[in-house]
Amino acid sequence: MNKKYAIIVAGGKGMRMGTDIPKQFLPINGKPILMHTIEAFYKYDPGIQLLLVLPSDQKTYWRHLCKQYDFTIKHKMVEGGETRFHSVQNGLSEVKEESLIAVHDGVRPLVTVDLIARLFDAAKTKRAAYPVIPVVDTLRRIVASSSKIMDRSRFCLVQTPQVFTSKLLIHAYQSDYSEKFTDDATVVEYRRLCKPVMVEGSKENIKITTPIDLIIAEAILQKR
Repeated sequence: MNKKYAIIVAGGKGMRMGTDIPKQFLPINGKPILMHTIEAFYKYDPGIQLLLVLPSDQKTYWRHLCKQYDFTIKHKMVEGGETRFHSVQNGLSEVKEESLIAVHDGVRPLVTVDLIARLFDAAKTKRAAYPVIPVVDTLRRIVASSSKIMDRSRFCLVQTPQVFTSKLLIHAYQSDYSEKFTDDATVVEYRRLCKPVMVEGSKENIKITTPIDLIIAEAILQKR
């Protein structure tokens, strides 16, 4: 199975950033976040089919940015949906052959080629793979008006990209939408189609949602 796709979901509004510009278009290290994200997958495999899922009212602005920054990596824009779930469904409608599919948050621009490669390799044999990192902070569960300490060794933080065989993921996304579907692995597990395997993620693979994340991402990129 040599054919590969990457569905990059980018529908953020930038509300927590305190800016009118959608967060995926904010610049870090000289260019918009989303361009760094797309470049990561292109560096992994220049032949990968890149599907960028954007809200319809952001497409013109994205075309303007591509022209402004002379961004020429080939990709196809797909109409965004009401939720992330529906946006991924729309992206899957563009997959026409048996393949491996990565689904990735557009605002995780620091994903490395190494992590992408390890996830595709795992999905090739296990059908489904997602990256996780350990919880390092103390966890407490709120119980009524008090709280209870939790064993953090029993928890992990889940990242993207998450990679699946096309047959598996397309089948899973035939489900009716549920608010419980917080990521793609959750959808696959809901259908009981297989047990996705966990792959060691990266602490640098942050999701940019607040102003402090921009500062951290800028520092990491400059270090690289």
